[in-house]
Amino acid sequence: MKIHSPRTQLIWLTTLMVITTLAACCQVRQPQPQSTPYNDEPIWENAAIVPVFVDLTRKIPGLMTDVRYATNQNFTRQILYDSATPYLVAPAADSLVAVQNELKRMGLQVVVFDGYRPLSVQKKMWAVYPDSRFVANPANGSRHNRGCAIDLTLADSLGHLLEMPTDYDDFTEKAGASFMDLPSVAIQNRALLKQVMERHGFIGLGSEWWHFDFQGWQNYPLSDIPVEPGD
Repeated sequence: MKIHSPRTQLIWLTTLMVITTLAACCQVRQPQPQSTPYNDEPIWENAAIVPVFVDLTRKIPGLMTDVRYATNQNFTRQILYDSATPYLVAPAADSLVAVQNELKRMGLQVVVFDGYRPLSVQKKMWAVYPDSRFVANPANGSRHNRGCAIDLTLADSLGHLLEMPTDYDDFTEKAGASFMDLPSVAIQNRALLKQVMERHGFIGLGSEWWHFDFQGWQNYPLSDIPVEPGD
């Protein structure tokens, strides 16, 4: 076997390294799979639901109402609504039907004070009474403005109102859902209203015994659709 000189070996090794490097550079690279953003999230959960407003007087035949915002007999002393017809988004209206049906088996019924409220009306209320304990700041909006809140009380089968802690829109501590310095019958009636409403997907407001929010309200947009007379 022929032994090359050290100089020859060095030249040979250098040449081999150059050839190997050039061959590697000239290789055709296969395309690599591209990473894609994870897009399987249920994006609908964060999207506002398009509301369908339901006339409660058509949904619940014979429904008792006392919509004072359609008169000047309210805390603003202004007529705020052109119509005395209360509305809710469709799922909330369905739940109110279940509330009414349960109460009827007890010889009782609901009396609705308010439901959906246009955002422009919320601004008028805030201008008169800017206290967030009782009136939602229109900068954030009210659950009423989403069609997901209802103000109501109880009556017997003949339409006589049951005794409650206060009248509607009484902006005092007595209106609080946990205020206890009251006649026992008022406490019992308040508790009954809360229990029945909660069984059907509504959540009470701590500062107002008459106010209940429908579960999932945060998925509905603030609305400023006027309720026209005759609707």
